[in-house]
Amino acid sequence: MAQTRFGEWITSTPDRHSVIEDAQGLAAGAIMASLGVLFLSSAGLLTGGTAGVAFLLHYATGYAFGLVFFAVNLPFYWLAFRRFGLAFCVKTFIAIAATSFLSEAVPRAIGISHIDPLIAAIFGGLLIGTGLLILFRHRASLGGFGILALYLQERFGWRAGLVQLVFDGCVLVFSFFLASPYIIFCSVVGAVVLNLTLAINHRKDRYIAM
Repeated sequence: MAQTRFGEWITSTPDRHSVIEDAQGLAAGAIMASLGVLFLSSAGLLTGGTAGVAFLLHYATGYAFGLVFFAVNLPFYWLAFRRFGLAFCVKTFIAIAATSFLSEAVPRAIGISHIDPLIAAIFGGLLIGTGLLILFRHRASLGGFGILALYLQERFGWRAGLVQLVFDGCVLVFSFFLASPYIIFCSVVGAVVLNLTLAINHRKDRYIAM
């Protein structure tokens, strides 16, 4: 019995990840996303989705981004559970908690004294997009609009990246109240890079593992 359970932890199939592979994927996705957050926050940029909402509240209130990001995603766990099951919900919770923690811990270990906002937007958007791509491929997300985008892709066949781009645009509209036009422009560039990374690389018919 113990040997069988150990085999489930390390053995994968063409359509299913092993437990060890899922753990590595969640860790890698959270690390990539937190590095992207570091780039964006170092330049005072925003993004879309619940991360964008967290950035807006962080800049407006001074509360820690990681704490706000974790709290903003709480209402979406029920949708994750109802539409994608317990495993997806648990892995998403772990990914969000890890990203929230790393978003506060990484800046204490890596300091960026100067970065051009446009470079920060491109690199940050690519890093977060890659992190999300890894999480999506392990049947997890960073919550919020990502969960809704995945649901709409599976339900109607709409590309998750393009769907999330629309939601991101709505969030960025509110950034006009907190940022300069150039910062907003760079934030839009970052959101486009992030979502194009998903739209180009994430297709269910090209990657079937769960």
